[in-house]
Amino acid sequence: QLSEDVERLSENPTDEREGEMEVHEDASSVILPGSELGTTAPSLRFSKTCLKNVFSVILLFLYLLLMAVAVFLVYQTISDFREKLNHPVMSVSYKEVSLYDAPGIAFYPGKAQLLSCKHHYYDHIPPLINPGQPGDIECTTQRINYTDPFTNQTMKYALVVRGPRDVKRKELVFLQFHLNGTDQDFSAIDYLLFSSFQEFINSPEKAEFMKDCESSYSSWKFSGGFRTWVKMSLVKTKEEDGSETVEFKQETSVVNYIDQRTKPRSDQLFFVVFEWKDPFIQTVQDIVTANPWNMIALLCGIFLALFKAADFAKLSVKWMIKIRKRHLKRKSQAMNHIN
Repeated sequence: QLSEDVERLSENPTDEREGEMEVHEDASSVILPGSELGTTAPSLRFSKTCLKNVFSVILLFLYLLLMAVAVFLVYQTISDFREKLNHPVMSVSYKEVSLYDAPGIAFYPGKAQLLSCKHHYYDHIPPLINPGQPGDIECTTQRINYTDPFTNQTMKYALVVRGPRDVKRKELVFLQFHLNGTDQDFSAIDYLLFSSFQEFINSPEKAEFMKDCESSYSSWKFSGGFRTWVKMSLVKTKEEDGSETVEFKQETSVVNYIDQRTKPRSDQLFFVVFEWKDPFIQTVQDIVTANPWNMIALLCGIFLALFKAADFAKLSVKWMIKIRKRHLKRKSQAMNHIN
């Protein structure tokens, strides 16, 4: 039997080698997968876990940065709101009208005398027929005496005239005064403007009304020997307490009057024209640009972002701790298996 086996091996040596190779291959196939699982797979799993942890840390720092930016925005928003409350913005608006409330024009002529007063339209003032002589007084006038509001001792005499009203037809008021003589080097007549002639007429205490007007409004002058044009514009100012004050702005132009009377005179003639500059009433008021509702909405959004960021940071930390525990558990299991 042994000789027969030797003969068979000598006849088929290649079959034996192939069998041995198959055995070795089977052995290697058994060993190599175990070695790959023991070395390559844990390293890949560890690298993925490391990348996830690094990415989580980066996200955590990013959200902390966003939280810091949100806190800064809250501080800046509150600071801007306080700044805007302390420094309101002046708002100017214009309202177009066709008719004004007729203003009152208070003259303080002193020794001068009113010769004529007329309402004209479309800027047409006809030539004077008898300058220096009494003419028609077609204006609504009112004479009033009252004590000076600043001294309470001096009596003042005022001639109050109703001003122009119709701005569309360019209504104007033309007045002529005459002063026979003066002991001063310069002659002028004082006047002031107040908002409503009708309020003056309806006032039961006209003297007190004029005292209040003189305390509230500025006074101007126009000189003798000239024709003075006064163009008025109305400015209304709304105060913080809701009250409203009215004042006039003026543009004044002066034209020399050529006295063509035959005989030389020592008296003085005063000519003044009052008209509206434009049909717009200017309204001025302080506006606080800070809107509390916008600020509240912005703060709500910022705080919501803060809470979301904090929640995400908390979940990220929990997730990192969980991954770490899982990694340690797998590592301990692998060590126990090896042991």
